[in-house]
Amino acid sequence: MQVFQEFRESVKRGCLVRPGDKILVAYSGGPDSTALVQLFLDLRREWCIEIALAHFNHRLRRTAERDERFVRRAAERWVLPLYVKKQNVRAFARRRRLNLEEAGRELRYDFLKRTAAKIGANKIATGHTMNDQAETVLMRLLRGAGSHGLAGIPPMVDGAIIRPLLGIERRELEKYLRKENLSFCRDESNQDRRFLRNRVRLGLIPFLQKDYDPAIVRSLSRLATITQAEDDFLDKVTREKCRRLILHKGTARLLDIGRVFSLPAALARRCVRQYLRELKGDLRGISYHDVDALLGLGDGKDFPLKKGLVLSRTGGFISIKEKTIPKLRYQYLWDGRGVLPVREIDARFRGKRIKKAKIRGYRFGDAARCYCDADKLDFPLLVRSRLDGDRYRPLGSPGRKKLKEILRAKRIPVRDRDKHPVFLSGGKIVWVLGLPVAEEFKLAAQTKIVFALSLL
Repeated sequence: MQVFQEFRESVKRGCLVRPGDKILVAYSGGPDSTALVQLFLDLRREWCIEIALAHFNHRLRRTAERDERFVRRAAERWVLPLYVKKQNVRAFARRRRLNLEEAGRELRYDFLKRTAAKIGANKIATGHTMNDQAETVLMRLLRGAGSHGLAGIPPMVDGAIIRPLLGIERRELEKYLRKENLSFCRDESNQDRRFLRNRVRLGLIPFLQKDYDPAIVRSLSRLATITQAEDDFLDKVTREKCRRLILHKGTARLLDIGRVFSLPAALARRCVRQYLRELKGDLRGISYHDVDALLGLGDGKDFPLKKGLVLSRTGGFISIKEKTIPKLRYQYLWDGRGVLPVREIDARFRGKRIKKAKIRGYRFGDAARCYCDADKLDFPLLVRSRLDGDRYRPLGSPGRKKLKEILRAKRIPVRDRDKHPVFLSGGKIVWVLGLPVAEEFKLAAQTKIVFALSLL
């Protein structure tokens, strides 16, 4: 009864299951999932719960069909509904460029979630044990994980996926199976030392138990439990910080990297991770080096993440780099009279000469109009799309600046910058739509004739 008591206490303490729940148990036919099913059946004697089984056939082993037949017979003995799916994991892994473990996990959980939704199950239970937790912590430690990685396997995910056996060692479960006289399958791939988890399970943990700590599995499990609580707290702090650091503009998300730098290093890294989680939906494939590279990304530089996602820093913000858009190229000579249509950007401009003395009030607005000294202009004006290397001195500026940098500072998206035509006189920039008039052509006390240029 000791295993059942531990199981029941774990379920109650973690609020993993409540009376009235319908639970879909991921059942492979192995010892852990077999014990899990029987423990739920024992719990059903005390609580009003429904149980259904789901088996995913990965088609990776010769014995996969044998395991499926075993699972079907077991479901009949228990009188439980069973849902089975077969899928070619190897082919899926090749198509998606994943390793077999990642591909199998993705397909298996997709099947479990879809099945749970179809049958109305509000919980999905998996047979992860304390040994799985210890193995996971060691594997992540070997890879140089931070606190989030060392938190290991969570007992519950999204309030739906539960791991009620994380507090029980595998050897206790095997004693329970013998006592209940329950048969199960053995997965021969668990002996394949090509997989890191198997090397940890078969080699590293026995070595640590023998030469360092016989209770290493429990020690590592305790480490995961402690770290989970601390990680949850830090995650909460991070989410609160990120409300001000991650900006939403339409469908775009921008990270205020300038303000991130003012945070302590540990919190800064977490904010970058939170930003990447929001962009990707998860942090799979994201490494410490990726986070560090983004923290050190220079202005105007790009950083390619995996699977084609490229991030770019513009000013103090990091965002997804937009796909390269073909540059607009146009050029017109304009005498400044009447209306100039610029067909490439679907815009029209009007020029008008006005005696300064007749103007009672100026309606300034860089976004749509400018006023300049007509006597300083040489006509015809050249009106064209921007070019690399364009420079001018905006009104009030201490010196000339690159047009590219001015547009960036105004936060004009790259895709829209060619829609801001450049007006030139004698080879010098007079005005750029959306920016101030050039200092050289501004109105002065001696100005007699004003040239008013406006977007219609």
